[in-house]
Amino acid sequence: MNVSSKGTALGIEAARVSEWLAGATELEPPLSYARIGNGQSNLTYRVVDACGRRAVLRRPPLGAVLESAHDMAREYRIVSGLSRVGAPVPATLALCNDLEVTGAPFYVMELVDGAIVYTDVDALALPVDARRTAGLEMGRTLARLQDADLAAAGLGDLRRSTPYTARQLRRWRGQWEASRTRELPAVDELADRLEAAMPPEHEQVLVHGDYRLDNLVVRDDGTTAAVLDWELCSAGHPLADVGLALAYWQMAARDDILFDHAVTVLPGFPAPDEIVGAYTEFSGRDAAAVPYFVAFAYWKVAIIVEGVHRRWLGNPANGAESASRVGATVPRLIALALDAAAAAGI
Repeated sequence: MNVSSKGTALGIEAARVSEWLAGATELEPPLSYARIGNGQSNLTYRVVDACGRRAVLRRPPLGAVLESAHDMAREYRIVSGLSRVGAPVPATLALCNDLEVTGAPFYVMELVDGAIVYTDVDALALPVDARRTAGLEMGRTLARLQDADLAAAGLGDLRRSTPYTARQLRRWRGQWEASRTRELPAVDELADRLEAAMPPEHEQVLVHGDYRLDNLVVRDDGTTAAVLDWELCSAGHPLADVGLALAYWQMAARDDILFDHAVTVLPGFPAPDEIVGAYTEFSGRDAAAVPYFVAFAYWKVAIIVEGVHRRWLGNPANGAESASRVGATVPRLIALALDAAAAAGI
């Protein structure tokens, strides 16, 4: 088989990956690869074949990774299962666990047409009414995702006998210990306060774990074409993703935290309480615990960003363009978490 590639990208052994893809998918060489997205965790690439067909390849970051993190086989199984039950996710194409191909496991999925709204340029490309739809659709799409039949998707094992919030506190405390590059006592103080105030958990539903505007593929009319980046998926409290979405929404209204431009303050985008309203109207759930999960979200994102900072220090190639700046955002995220905790009475 004559296999070649027209382009290379850091983290991709183009010739070996092209040969593997030619045998495992319908993509036809020569293949080209380009790094895409603003993610600072797993690395994502656009793949284009000789016929112009496009796909997306995801692999872990370069270098050493924390235990249980960046599990490509797990993410592939989750996305595949959700696709089978009609959830708005890309169709998966193939999983490669052979480290000889490009040094790490990876998987390939379809590229879904639509926009990813990360900067104000992305947002301004949408009509004003589509921006409002995109915000409200975040709430509605989340409610639809939570209705997914996990057993039918082959994902019933995501549910656990222990409460979601307790598991998450334990996990992210451990991630902080493994990834921190400095002493920030407020991280542990917040963890203690969050543990003491855990809301009751009456059901366990699908939890995305990183639910935010720029992890959605948005159509021209603002509706959701697909939800991306399922690395942190679990099952747990229904309001966990609501709180996370609001924390990111508020961060995207600033230009000094994770986002490069203020996005969600642009004309058309709904207010946070409208997003909650869209979710509660569609889901029928009570939103009383949302403030708790907003505080939890800022705390968790601070720990995630510290991990991004640590990986960037180890190998700058792991980061997108803004990676060199993320370390400075961690104390500010903790300050936001403290403010949110106070507002929630924690």
